[in-house]
Amino acid sequence: MKRAMCLVAGGGPAGIMLGLLLARGGVEVIVCEKHADFLRDFRGDTVHASTIRLLDELGLGTEFAQLPQSRLESLRLPTTGGETIDFGDFSALAPPYNYVAMIPQWDFLAFLAAHARREPSFTLLMETEVTDLLWNGDRVAGVSVRNGGGEELIEADLVVACDGRHSILRTRAGLPSRAYDVPFDVWWFRLPRPLDEQAEPANLVPSFAGRDIMLSIAREGFYQMATFIPKGSDAQRRAQGIKPLREMIVRLRPDFADRVDTLTSMDEVKTLDVRLDRLRRWHRPGLLCIGDAAHAMSPAGGVGINLAIQDAVAAARILRNPLRAGTLADGDLEAVQQRRMFPTRVLQAMQRLLHRAIFQNGFETGRTGPPRFMLFLARYVPGFRKLPARFVAFGPRPEHAPDFARRPPD
Repeated sequence: MKRAMCLVAGGGPAGIMLGLLLARGGVEVIVCEKHADFLRDFRGDTVHASTIRLLDELGLGTEFAQLPQSRLESLRLPTTGGETIDFGDFSALAPPYNYVAMIPQWDFLAFLAAHARREPSFTLLMETEVTDLLWNGDRVAGVSVRNGGGEELIEADLVVACDGRHSILRTRAGLPSRAYDVPFDVWWFRLPRPLDEQAEPANLVPSFAGRDIMLSIAREGFYQMATFIPKGSDAQRRAQGIKPLREMIVRLRPDFADRVDTLTSMDEVKTLDVRLDRLRRWHRPGLLCIGDAAHAMSPAGGVGINLAIQDAVAAARILRNPLRAGTLADGDLEAVQQRRMFPTRVLQAMQRLLHRAIFQNGFETGRTGPPRFMLFLARYVPGFRKLPARFVAFGPRPEHAPDFARRPPD
């Protein structure tokens, strides 16, 4: 039977980052990822300034900057005149943390995992799905996993659930949550981005018309598109086929009319079931939930990855010493929740405000678009654009790398 000081369920941003940090701190850690690789389309691909700064502190910033990526320098909003204005200006922030990096999540995870594997106390088990908790009385003592060899048990002093919004472990632990109504789901798809358009700076542009809301994100070689649909309407809309979606794209983005025929079927359109919730209690003895397993986030603002990574940093800093000393107690797990609950509440409150002001209002009244006061502030209040940019780029209570995990650049 395998054993580790810490067993991390899930090889997403929170899980891989936590494994890297704890391993650098001398903690024996096993990360279990159920897939054979990190290749999943339409996962969160925004790496915010708080995470870029963290990578610098870990000695990984220079190598990260060399990975293929786009730099998002502003958030733009459409006006009633059909133009767009800057609402959040990342370029106004202090360099070098004055942009958001757009990079495929699989590249980012592979990059982190490669560095984690250099640590002798780190183990990454791919194609290993965590299926249940092991208990010793009322304390979690490990997990059961399913892999190519069948079922296996892994003991651990601490199990950290990083297995996402559909977390098996938080369900098995019976941790109560609070869910908020979300008025929309998201359709994700791609459109071509020709070479003559790739010289333009990366940007994120929302489009509104009647009850239709769409977002385009300029990426390396393609546009990542998001269409927001009323909650629960996916099956009905899919049954109508690809034609209504093509017509919507042309209506909202006439400049994309020359490429909508590249969408040949609804099989190319992926659905995100948007959830917004958080656990009231993130832990039980021997178990801690972080990232989406503790708080499912809406895609509004693209903050999910970075909030999860900040959770991992706080957890590593707080838990490393008690894990190594064998003194881990419920108070240590509670300290992680107390540290990260405030930014979670703030960001979820902001997302709920956006949901009501833009999406719910648009679906119910047909008057889509950003509220007028947002456009007024962006257009007429000097220095305002820096405020939303800083809030998105760093978020409330950004974390710094613990001293034990810092390294000089390679």
